[in-house]
Amino acid sequence: RMESLPEAVLIRILASIPAVDLVLACRLVCCQWKNLIDGTALWILKCQQEGFTGAESQENTENWQNFYFLSKKRKNLIRNPCGEDDLQHWGEVENGGDGWKIEELPGDFGKEFPSEEVHKYFVTSYEWCRKAQVIDLRAEGYWEELMDTTQPKIVVRDWYAGRSDAGCLYELCVKLLSENEDVLAEYKSETVAIPQDNDANWTEISHTFSNYGPGVRFVRFEHGGQDTLFWKGWYGVRVTNSSVTVEP
Repeated sequence: RMESLPEAVLIRILASIPAVDLVLACRLVCCQWKNLIDGTALWILKCQQEGFTGAESQENTENWQNFYFLSKKRKNLIRNPCGEDDLQHWGEVENGGDGWKIEELPGDFGKEFPSEEVHKYFVTSYEWCRKAQVIDLRAEGYWEELMDTTQPKIVVRDWYAGRSDAGCLYELCVKLLSENEDVLAEYKSETVAIPQDNDANWTEISHTFSNYGPGVRFVRFEHGGQDTLFWKGWYGVRVTNSSVTVEP
């Protein structure tokens, strides 16, 4: 009989069951199983089994169940971050000048990207070009209680570069929105000015939202720029590998 097993053995058995089944089904079997599934030891074991307890794990982790689910679900929530699908998934597109264009790395007067996995980038023109994505956190599986109580970190990253023969401008603006799309927190970069005759190196910009309060349901990511010489064509800032992640 299962109830006669030592608790340590039962935890190991339960740890082999998919997490969703543990929470939605196994937790309802009996008080003993509920206590084990609501406890810490089972989720620490599952984190260890799946490699989630490395340098990112903190000794003072308060809720190992949430830590497990956040680690399991962690992915880039930005779709088409590198232009592999043209402008698909990017809305509210502003096509100043000759508009957005997708080019192959390294591009004219450009540099290779630090990661070999990135092959393309978006490039702006001689007037402001902007594009945005709105991420529905509930649709991505981040439930309301988690966002309101745990308030996991929301980490935003973007990469930008100029071409070495032209100056350009770059901006990033990210907003955390409520159900009614009220702004609950916002990060806006300065307007980055890259001079003509620059080194064309790729630069990462990042921001971490934490302790942002309850009610966050959407993340709105917007970036853009232009060239500063007003040359016809695509001499403005280049952007790629944008990311938004929800992290433990």
